[in-house]
Amino acid sequence: MNTLLVGLLAVSSYISAAALMTKQLLNQNNHHRRAMQIGWLGAGFHSLYMALIFQQYADFNFSFFNAAALVSLFIALLLLFAALDKPVEKLGIAIFPLAASLIGLDLIFPEQARLLATHSWQMSIHVLTSIIAFSLLNIAALQAILLAIQDQQLRSHHPKHLILALPPLQAMETLLFQMIGAGLVFLTVALGSGFLFIEDLFAQHLVHKTVLSIIAWIIFSGLLIGRLRYGWRGSAAIQWTLIGFVLLLLAYFGSKLVLELILNKA
Repeated sequence: MNTLLVGLLAVSSYISAAALMTKQLLNQNNHHRRAMQIGWLGAGFHSLYMALIFQQYADFNFSFFNAAALVSLFIALLLLFAALDKPVEKLGIAIFPLAASLIGLDLIFPEQARLLATHSWQMSIHVLTSIIAFSLLNIAALQAILLAIQDQQLRSHHPKHLILALPPLQAMETLLFQMIGAGLVFLTVALGSGFLFIEDLFAQHLVHKTVLSIIAWIIFSGLLIGRLRYGWRGSAAIQWTLIGFVLLLLAYFGSKLVLELILNKA
């Protein structure tokens, strides 16, 4: 099957879903069923695209854009599954175009394949839990941004269409901490498996990734403890959520960007 064609179908489906969702939002139509169905179609083509890449190399390709496209698939799928029983479908306005953009960049700028050196179930656990943790906390970060906008507009007494379509502020905060909690579980497993199964976790290309991930883990753990014991909420929770996610973003993709695209090193 043609990888380019499948990738383009995924891109067009995601963009169509986001456009339809935006149109429905502007018309104050809260029925996003059709947009989400198209989003599922996009995720299906996206999954097939990644499967074809896997088939081509008989392994996952962890070059920068392909790895980013794989992560965006997990983010899109987590959003779609979460939207089945939680009011998070509006995050598709940001997540679907992001997934489409990363597939497009992977198609436009094909890179040399970078495969895992270690083919073991331990490494597979580490990689998979890392991707799921990042994906969940990515959705939490987007949720935090929406929460900040919602809080600011409610304080100004001039809420826009997007804010009027969102659930109540308290429900949004509860959902945010649920996402952080789920993401923290997978981040804990990812760090634990890294310490247990990666021989030199503090090697030259891993030391900053490990340190930044640990700091992010401390921030998210502190947020959950503060929420449970002291009832933390509002702007402080939003700011620390975003700080924790930025640290993870730098840990996961910062070195990859510098080494592969700027310095052109493995």
